[in-house]
Amino acid sequence: MLRVEVVYALPQRQTLLAVEVPAGATLREAILRSGLLEQHPELELATLTVGVFGQRATLARPLAAGDRVEIYRPLRADPKAARRARVTRRR
Repeated sequence: MLRVEVVYALPQRQTLLAVEVPAGATLREAILRSGLLEQHPELELATLTVGVFGQRATLARPLAAGDRVEIYRPLRADPKAARRARVTRRR
């Protein structure tokens, strides 16, 4: 069994769950075993953007012992457009 962490962060609350998965398990399996989807019913597994230690990955990526599975929230604004707006406001 491999021990991994599943992480999801909201602005006001962070969830970090330790999960044991069999060797060869994928991100999908770790997320399902963690129970995170039950704690956050607004999340849909098929539409999640996920990664491991800050690197985007697919749900089919195999895990290694000690991996941190991260579930990313969608961006609220396009980063380039937000930067342009900040620069315009400063001028």
